[in-house]
Amino acid sequence: MPPRSAPPRKPAHKAGNTKKSKPKYNPTSTERVGAILNGLAEMYPNAKCALHHSNAWELLVATILSAQCTDVRVNMVTPGLFKRYPTPQHFAALKPEELEPEIRSTGFFRNKSKSVVGAARKIVNEFSGEVPDELAKLITVPGAARKTANVVLGSWFGKAEGVVVDTHVHRISRRLELTSHDEAGKIEQDLMKVMPRDQWIDFAHRVIWHGRALCVARKPKCVDCKLENICHAADKTWSTVEIHKNAK
Repeated sequence: MPPRSAPPRKPAHKAGNTKKSKPKYNPTSTERVGAILNGLAEMYPNAKCALHHSNAWELLVATILSAQCTDVRVNMVTPGLFKRYPTPQHFAALKPEELEPEIRSTGFFRNKSKSVVGAARKIVNEFSGEVPDELAKLITVPGAARKTANVVLGSWFGKAEGVVVDTHVHRISRRLELTSHDEAGKIEQDLMKVMPRDQWIDFAHRVIWHGRALCVARKPKCVDCKLENICHAADKTWSTVEIHKNAK
C-alpha cells in the first residue's frame, strides 16, 4: 500500500500583513450622539427659546403665531398683543375676526386667530384659565399640536415629553444622520430613541440656534462648526471627512 502523502501546508502569514476590518460606521452610536451633544453644548451653552414670553399662556400664543413665521416677527407682534389682551379670558371674549388685524403680519392670520381664540376658550372653560402641564391635556387645545405642546412643556414647565421638531431640527437631524425620515413625527421618535431624555429640551434649543447661526439651509458655514469632523452631510461646503450622499 503506497504511503499516504502529508496534507499540504497552509502558507504562513507574513508578520504585520494581517488586515483588520474597519468597524462599521454607526451614525447613532452612543459615542457619536454624545459627541454631537457635547459639540452643541460647547457652541450654544445658553441656548433657550427665542420667543419672548412671561408665562405659559404667552408662550402658547407665541408658538401658535410662529408657524410659517420668524420668531423675530412674532416678537414684534406679541408685546402689544399681550398688553391689550393680558389673559386667556381676554382672548376668549374675542371673536376670531377681531383678532385678525392684530396678527396679520405673522401670516395665515385667519387660521391663527381661530386657533388662539379657540385655545383661550378651551383653557378658560375646561382648565380653569391655566395652561395644562400634561401632554395628553395640552394637545386637546386648539392650535397646540405635538410640536407646540413640546415647546410649552419644555421651555416653560421644564418637562421633556418629546423633542421639538421645527424646520431646523428637521434639516440638521437628517444632515447629521440621526434620522433618515422626512416626517416630523417619525424624526421625533428617532431622536427620542438615540439620546438621553434629559437632553431632549436642550438639544432642540441648541439645534435651532445652530440652524440660524452656522448650519443654514444653503451654504452652511462648515469651516466654523465644531461638529465638522463628525458630520458627513452631502451638502457640506468644506469637509475633512468622507461625504455620505444620503446625509441630507
